[in-house]
Amino acid sequence: MSKNIFVGSLAWGTTSEGLEQAFAQYGVVTSAKVVSDRETGRSKGFGFVEMETGGDEAIRALNGSDLDGRQIVVNEARPRESGGGGGGYGGGRGGGRGGGGGYGGGGGGRGGSGGGGRDRY
Repeated sequence: MSKNIFVGSLAWGTTSEGLEQAFAQYGVVTSAKVVSDRETGRSKGFGFVEMETGGDEAIRALNGSDLDGRQIVVNEARPRESGGGGGGYGGGRGGGRGGGGGYGGGGGGRGGSGGGGRDRY
């Protein structure tokens, strides 16, 4: 069974290929991905590696090791809860929008249009 591994504290310059090379010495890597910001394309400083074999050994060996000048954090990735993290964040933003709607209602038409702009973002 393959193992999904979280890798944190990555250097900004670490690539998916570099991540794959670091883990390949411990087993078969099926995928390696450094997560990047959708708008800027810049690394977010973490990534995921999926390994068919050698995952536990790689976690033990690489956690706290140096990769591209940074001490990395390596552990087994937690499975995503369906909508868990995103729902919580979206819920928080929804609460903020609700408050904005209250202000917009008090401010009349002008506040309402401003509130509309905030709702979109």
